[in-house]
Amino acid sequence: MSVARYFDEMSYGPAPEADGEARAWLKRHEAGFGHFIGGGFVKPAGGQYFNAVDPATGAILGRVAQGDASDVDKAVAAARKAQGAWAKLPGHARARHLYALARAVQRHARLFAVIEALDNGKPIRETRDIDVPQVARHFYYHAGWAQLQASEFADHMPVGVVGQIIPWNFPLLMLAWKVAPALALGNTVVLKPAEFTSLTALLFAEISCAAGLPAGVLNVVTGDGSTGAALVGHEGVDKIAFTGSSEVGKLIREKTAGSGKSLTLELGGKSPFIVFDDADIDGAVEGVVDAIWFNQGQVCCAGSRLLVQEGIAEKFLSRLKRRMQNLRVGLPLDKAIDMGAIVAPVQLERIRSLVATGVAEGAELFQPDIDLPKGGCFYPPTLLTNVQTAATVAREEIFGPVLVSMTFRTPDEAVMLANNSRYGLSASVWSETIGLALDIAPKLQAGVVWINATNLFDASVGFGGYRESGYGREGGKEGAYEYLKPKAWSGRKPRIAAETPKEAESVAGFDLPALDRTAKLFIGGKQARPDGNYSRPVLSPKGVRLGEVGEGNRKDIRNAVAAARGAEGWSKATAHNRAQILYYLAENLSARAEEFAGRIAAMTGVTKAKAAAEVEAGIARLFSYGAWADKFEGSVHQPPLRGVALAMNEPIGVVGVVCPDEAPLLALISLTAPLIAMGNRVVLVPSERHPLAATDFYQILETSDVPAGVVNIVTGAAKDLTKTLAEHDDVDAVWVFGTKENAALAEKLSVGNLKRVLTDQGLVTDWFAPEAAEGPILLRHAVQVKNIWIPYGE
Repeated sequence: MSVARYFDEMSYGPAPEADGEARAWLKRHEAGFGHFIGGGFVKPAGGQYFNAVDPATGAILGRVAQGDASDVDKAVAAARKAQGAWAKLPGHARARHLYALARAVQRHARLFAVIEALDNGKPIRETRDIDVPQVARHFYYHAGWAQLQASEFADHMPVGVVGQIIPWNFPLLMLAWKVAPALALGNTVVLKPAEFTSLTALLFAEISCAAGLPAGVLNVVTGDGSTGAALVGHEGVDKIAFTGSSEVGKLIREKTAGSGKSLTLELGGKSPFIVFDDADIDGAVEGVVDAIWFNQGQVCCAGSRLLVQEGIAEKFLSRLKRRMQNLRVGLPLDKAIDMGAIVAPVQLERIRSLVATGVAEGAELFQPDIDLPKGGCFYPPTLLTNVQTAATVAREEIFGPVLVSMTFRTPDEAVMLANNSRYGLSASVWSETIGLALDIAPKLQAGVVWINATNLFDASVGFGGYRESGYGREGGKEGAYEYLKPKAWSGRKPRIAAETPKEAESVAGFDLPALDRTAKLFIGGKQARPDGNYSRPVLSPKGVRLGEVGEGNRKDIRNAVAAARGAEGWSKATAHNRAQILYYLAENLSARAEEFAGRIAAMTGVTKAKAAAEVEAGIARLFSYGAWADKFEGSVHQPPLRGVALAMNEPIGVVGVVCPDEAPLLALISLTAPLIAMGNRVVLVPSERHPLAATDFYQILETSDVPAGVVNIVTGAAKDLTKTLAEHDDVDAVWVFGTKENAALAEKLSVGNLKRVLTDQGLVTDWFAPEAAEGPILLRHAVQVKNIWIPYGE
C-alpha cells in the first residue's frame, strides 16, 4: 500500500512495538522460571513447570514453576524471618526502598509494558500508558505513607506476613496495588500471581532484588489454584488479600473462618453505566468505549450494563454502533489497535457461551463488521440490546467485551435498575446537570462512582466494593489501614469461659410473692413476645433467679431484620439529628444510673462501685459517639488530574451485633453506639448470661426518640442467634464478640452474601479503655467508603 493511499483512505497500518529486549529476557530464562523466595530464584520442590502462553498467537513464552505446599512453606518462612527486621526499620528507610522500586519500574517501563502485553494479550498502548505509570505511582505514593507512618498511624502496627493472590487481568498493576502498601507499612509478602500471567511478577521480583530490597521481604510463588489454596490455608500467614471472582472469594472467606487472619476481598462486578437525556452523547459514547472495551472488557469494574434514558436511547445506540465499527482488534504489540486478545481459550469460550445464552433469552446481538486476527483468542466488541433485567447476561459477570443495554424513564428507575445486582463495585453517571449526578451518586450501592468519566484510578483514592463485590479498600489512607492492626488489640488475652451457676433452691413461704418479671424482646420499637413463647432464667453468680428473658429464635431474628430494614430513614437522617438522639440516650441513662448499677451488680457479682463505674462509662461513651456522629467524616482526595474524588463514609446498612458477657451494659453501648451514630440499624443479641441490662436499656430507647427499628433486641442463646444472623442475606454485616467458636461460625456462615464480619476471635477487650473500645477503632468498621470521582473543566 502506498503512502498516498494511506492519506486517501485514512486507514491504519500496523505499528508494531519492538520486542527484542523482552525476547532476550525470556531467552535468559528459557530453562524455566523458579519461585522467588528469600531474595533469589529457587527451583520448585516438586520439579513441575507449566507453560506461559501468548494468547494472541498461542506461542509459548516460557516455563513457569508449579508451586506446592512445600514451596509455600519456604516462602512463608522467609517472609516471617524478614518481617521483624523490616518492621523495625525507620519509616524513612522503608520509604527509600519503595522510592527505589518506583524508580526501577520507571527505568524498565518499556520492558514491563512489552512483557505484560505479550503475557496478557492487552494492547501495548494500555500497558505502556496506563498500567506501568500507575505501578510507579503506587510505589511513590506509598513511600510517602512509610515516611509518615510514625505520626499518621501511631496507634497501629503491621499485620505481619501477608499472603496476596492477584488476577490475570492487570497482573503488574494488581501487584503494585497490594505489594506497595503492605511493604510500606512494615509487612512482608508472599505473592501468588495468576497462573495465566506470572511473567511480570517474576520480572518485578528480579528487578526488586537488583534495587536492594532485603531478602525475604517480597516472595513470589507461582502456580495454579492449588498453590493459592496452600497459601490461604497456611497457619503462618496473618492476612490474605485477594482479587478475583466472587465465587473464589467466598471459598477463601470460608477457608479462613476462625483462623484469625485478616481478609481483604476485591471481587467481581456488573457495573452500571447510566446515561441521562441531558448527557453529552458523544462524550458518553467514548465513555462506553473506555468502560467496556478497555482491556477487552476483562475488568472487574467494567461498565458492562448500559442504562440509557428512553428519550435518547435510539440516538445513543445508533451512535454507539457507528463508533463500534471503527474499533480495531489486533495483535497486542500493534500500537494502533483498540483491543487485543482474550487471556486464554477457557475465558474465550465462557464469553461465547454467555453471549449465546443472552441471545437465546431474547437479546438482540450486534457485532461490528471488523476483521479479527487469524488464530489466537480474539473476540469482537459486542452489544446486546433489549435485555431483560432477569436475563443471565444482565446478572452474571461476563468478563469480556460484551455490553448489555437497557432503558429507564426516571432517575428513581435508573437507581433501582443500577442497584438490581448482587454486586456493588462501581458505577458511572453521565449528565450535564451536576446536581442530578451528585444526587444519584450516593444512592448507588457501589464503592466507586465516576461522574462523566469511567475507569479512573489513582493510588491516593480507595478502590473496593459493596456486597458480593467484596470488602476492604485498596489505595488511599483507607487502603493503608487494611495492612495495619490496632496496637490496643494486640495484647488481648483469650476469654476464659465462666462456670454457669446452678440455680439455688428456694422454699416458698406464706408472704406475698414477688411480682413475676419476664422481659420481652424489643423489635420495631415495641416490646414483643418471643415467637417460640419460651423463656430462659437469668441467675446471679450465686444462682438466685433475677428474672427471665425471652428465648429468641430464627423467626424473631427475621422480624428484627425486617424492622431494621424498614428503618432506612435513620441512614438518611442528618448526622446532627443522630447526635442529638445519642446525647438524649445518655441523658436518660444518667437519670436511671443507680437502677442500672444495681442491676449490673446483681447479675455479675461485681461491687456496687464497679457497677456504677460501668454505667458512668456507658454514659460517657454515648456522649462520645454523639460527638463523633457529625465529625467522623470523609475526605477529599486530589488525584493527579483536573478533578477531585470525594471519599464519603456511608452506613453499611443492617448490622447484627452479638455482645460478650463481660461488662454487659458497657460492651452493648460500645458496640451499638458507633453503628447507630454512623446511620446503621442494629439487630442486637445481648450478653447471654447477663441480658437484663439490655432489656432495661430498651426502656431508655423507648423514651429517647430513637426511631422504631433502629435498635432491635433479641435475647437468647448466642450461638444459635449468631448462626441465624450470619446466614441471613438481608443482614449486611455482623459483629460478634464472645467465644472463639461463635467468631468462627459467623465468619464461615457469612459467605452467603459476603457480609462484613468483625469479631474479637474469642479475645477479651478492655471495654473501659477508650483506646481499645471507643472512637475510630470501631467507627472505621461502622462505615463503608464510597469514592465519587468528579472531573472538572473542559
